[in-house]
Amino acid sequence: MTQDGTPRDAEAFGAWLGRQLRRKGMSQSDLAAALDVTRAAVSAWITGRAMPRIDKIHQIEEILDLASGASVTRDEVPESSGYVSWHHRLAHPDGGRELGNAAAFAFDASLAITAREATQNSLDERWDRTRPVRVRFTLHEISGERLRRLQEAILWDELAPHIEAAGDAKHKVGRTLADGLRELRETGKLLLLRIDDYNANGLTGPEYDDGRFAAVVRRQLESRKSDVAASGSFGLGKATIWGASRFGLVIVNSALSEPFEGLRERRVIGRIDLPWHELGGVGYAGPAWLGAKDPQRESAAKSWWAGERIIEELHLNRHSSDPGTSFLIVGAHDPSGEATTLEELHQVLVHGLVTDFWASMVAGSGRSPMLEVSVRALKDDQEVVAEERVDPHVHTPARARAVRTFLDRTTVQQLTKADDVVELTVPLTVPPLKTEIGGSPTEHHAVLLVTPAVESDETSNRLIGMRGTRMTVLTRPVTGVALGATEFQAVLLAGTATESGLAADEVAEAFLRAAEPPEHNDWKSTEDLTSTYARGAVTRLKEFRKAILATVRAAVKPAEPVERSSIPSVLRDLTDLDPTPGPRAKGYPTVRSATGEVDKDGAWRIRVEIKLPEREDPWVLRPLLRFATRSGPKPEARWATLSAESNCEVSDDVLLCAPRERTAVFTGVSDVAGHPAAGNMLIAEVDLVQAKDGGR
Repeated sequence: MTQDGTPRDAEAFGAWLGRQLRRKGMSQSDLAAALDVTRAAVSAWITGRAMPRIDKIHQIEEILDLASGASVTRDEVPESSGYVSWHHRLAHPDGGRELGNAAAFAFDASLAITAREATQNSLDERWDRTRPVRVRFTLHEISGERLRRLQEAILWDELAPHIEAAGDAKHKVGRTLADGLRELRETGKLLLLRIDDYNANGLTGPEYDDGRFAAVVRRQLESRKSDVAASGSFGLGKATIWGASRFGLVIVNSALSEPFEGLRERRVIGRIDLPWHELGGVGYAGPAWLGAKDPQRESAAKSWWAGERIIEELHLNRHSSDPGTSFLIVGAHDPSGEATTLEELHQVLVHGLVTDFWASMVAGSGRSPMLEVSVRALKDDQEVVAEERVDPHVHTPARARAVRTFLDRTTVQQLTKADDVVELTVPLTVPPLKTEIGGSPTEHHAVLLVTPAVESDETSNRLIGMRGTRMTVLTRPVTGVALGATEFQAVLLAGTATESGLAADEVAEAFLRAAEPPEHNDWKSTEDLTSTYARGAVTRLKEFRKAILATVRAAVKPAEPVERSSIPSVLRDLTDLDPTPGPRAKGYPTVRSATGEVDKDGAWRIRVEIKLPEREDPWVLRPLLRFATRSGPKPEARWATLSAESNCEVSDDVLLCAPRERTAVFTGVSDVAGHPAAGNMLIAEVDLVQAKDGGR
């Protein structure tokens, strides 16, 4: 404060004063007349070029119905003042009726689809590209006093009559509403699903004009995603968030990456999507918004800057200063009906997120992934299922290994070991746009990764295709594989997902984006594709898909047998078959996990857990220690000591793993004298080879 009691930051005062004038529906001229000052003086206050005298500040607070001192603390009008309420859209004057939001029926109804669409939107809105966007799903069943406080915060008693009036059993949405009200009354419980994203742009932009806020809160079929690598392109996905509520009710709290009205935090609005209904002799179109009355627009509601207390009661507290948005789905459920308990719902979310975004959560050594996701479940603030950070290396290890190996640039040309990843290319010819008169086609080279499957894979011999953000798009089995081929997983990276930085990647990205249906689950002929690209686009796409499968089959085809007489005698003994062989083991020993740290002497101390395919004979393995640097080869290093922890024995540098065991654990300490650099400058990797012949 200055000596005369006025705030020092005139700019912040001006932004605050502008918000209060808009709230009251007053113009600068109106305020100037009420204060008996010139309009130019008011303009100077609002633009931050000057500050009013203390007596004028007191008058401003009285004129705007604000508490004394609000101009100093920058307080907004409290929610309890009644200026926040539900604003319902009146029925169309021409008699037209919508008995639900058609966009919500564009997808199969399930909670997994809601998770996919919400996470896709968050990934597309990543703010700082050097850090992952973090998405957190919280299931929370509330009852008793917690339920009542939430109902008071969302003005439930004002809203419930509209839900009941819309609950007409004659149509689909009405039956869902009626069932939700019945269950709430009978059980006294309400399930909430909060979806928080951090390091995302947030709902920036004006209330009604073009921007992220209006696109999400007020409009349908508008995505406003200019990035060609964005997963979403139809503007339909947001409808699944409202569709996951029994009441079509979602409350939104957004922290903005760029200010609106001079503020960034706690921009709040609610929306409910009801079908057409009548109440008290008045017809309502269906949609309604919880917000502040807009003096300039009849029956319209604006977002408001909520206080910390109301955010707490709405269960919309954010746990980071990062920008992003929190969606509270009120009355959440799995529309498919497959999951009902908190534990089942938790599992549905985890499984869906792994299926659709496992590759987005994989990073190369020393890099951050694009996406981090976690899921938790609570009941009246008590944890029912602990927060689980979704780890693709646990849920889909072979595919995750393939993508990480590609990102680390350590792929190979031929499969010889259990953790090898072959990198191949598949050509895609992109025809010119219809608007490019005389344009030439563009040749893009997609990346195909093939790696042996692991025993824990639910299915093998499958192809997963993706583009820019590495969200799963194409999923299909690979048939027609040669007899005797190794079971495998194949991953196709197309468009900008190849990370080659070529102009052709951007062209292919746009082409494949146009070939995706609203479900983003295939690349095929679409209206967008045929209306955008020159004749032959569908044929080029079919050729691409055919080439992918042919390349996979060639990559896993067994090598041609070698005549035994041509094998040198020194190697022939090593290839002799055991005259009484037992059942052939499926797969190879692999490193399940390796954890460690550099000790005070500069040595790496590493604990390694091995996954063993079950067989009657022991596995005889030699653990290899390698060190990776930022670039260059990975030199092999020596162990100073090896120690057995479980299901194995150590003899010199060899591990003897017990028969019929599925896991073994050992620890090792590196020989500092063999380090190519200081231990804390190196990345340690542990590999396994069979001690007899060096094969994996």
